[in-house]
Amino acid sequence: MKHYTPQFWLLALSSFLFFGSFNMVLPELPDFMRTFGGEKYIGLHITFFTITALISRPFSGKLTDTWGRIPVMVVGAAVTAIVSLFYPFFLNIYAFLFIRFLHGFSTGFKPTGTAAYVADITPVNRRGEGMGILSFFGMTGMGIGNYVGGEIALRFSIDILFYSSAFVALSSVLVLMGMKETLENKQKFSPSLLKIKFADLYEPTVLTPTIVMMLVTFSFGVAVSLAPDLSKSLGVDNKGLFFAYFTATSLVARVVGGKLSDRFGRRIVLMIATLTLGTGSFTTGFASSPFELFTGALILGAGYGLSSPAIFAWATDLAPEQFRGRGFSTVFMALEVGIGLGAFLGGLLYEGDINNLPLIFGGSGSLAFLAFIYLIFRKR
Repeated sequence: MKHYTPQFWLLALSSFLFFGSFNMVLPELPDFMRTFGGEKYIGLHITFFTITALISRPFSGKLTDTWGRIPVMVVGAAVTAIVSLFYPFFLNIYAFLFIRFLHGFSTGFKPTGTAAYVADITPVNRRGEGMGILSFFGMTGMGIGNYVGGEIALRFSIDILFYSSAFVALSSVLVLMGMKETLENKQKFSPSLLKIKFADLYEPTVLTPTIVMMLVTFSFGVAVSLAPDLSKSLGVDNKGLFFAYFTATSLVARVVGGKLSDRFGRRIVLMIATLTLGTGSFTTGFASSPFELFTGALILGAGYGLSSPAIFAWATDLAPEQFRGRGFSTVFMALEVGIGLGAFLGGLLYEGDINNLPLIFGGSGSLAFLAFIYLIFRKR
């Protein structure tokens, strides 16, 4: 770990807090929607969240390459803190989806600046490891956030949960205040920086990791929107436990997978990851007991954990240095499309019927296997 600076560890802490903040509320949102008659719209809370993130990616990519990494991260985390305070007051489906739309803006900005920052300060031969460590902290935040959020909702109230989420996001902003900018020749912010040209929408050098990202995150979109109901149907009271098990193997896989991708190559690690991810999706969808459900979560987490640092390290390898922000925004757009489609189509097919879940999870697993086939035949 001597290769990493104090700035790297501050970035990791900020990432931990940021991902923890908005993941605290995820397991409880389906039940929150039911309080104002939103049962038929379960799944859209993920879709609307990702739509804004998708729209904001080209802006965050351009601003990361011009305005700076840190300002972009601060804006993203600050939006999460502010928006979380308003959930208790948006008690109909249209207002709720509107606030989810605004909340998604945060994930369109913060991770783009974070990925570019870590690429700037990580040694070339340790890119996979660096991305793995960073995502380790992010996933730790997600897992702890899921569990703690569930406990806060059970012991206190959903309103206290939303306020707690805002406090954690604000803490993420405060950590960023102690960091130094890494972008050389940064520009002052001006409205002209928000003008997006066609070239700002897509970085062609990162096509392969972008396609893989979209195919593997479909499974995550399905899981994050439907696993709470699947857990409940199998008698699991704390709906955050699925994600705690998911996170457990994902954490280990991220660090190990990052190192392996530095040594053996991004493609080999991603082939293993996609096979694992597909297997986990099928296991989860066909679970008939809590044991089988948590087994599926463990396998799914391992596959997702292996894939993430390899994809981002590969994008770092391929993108021109002056367009790193655009390269990462392209990969993140694929992430949003994958998660958004997974949540939307999963919710559309679900229709509140537990018997539909094997088909849905099986379909998402098939896309992961498709990514494996793509990696086999895709030329270097």
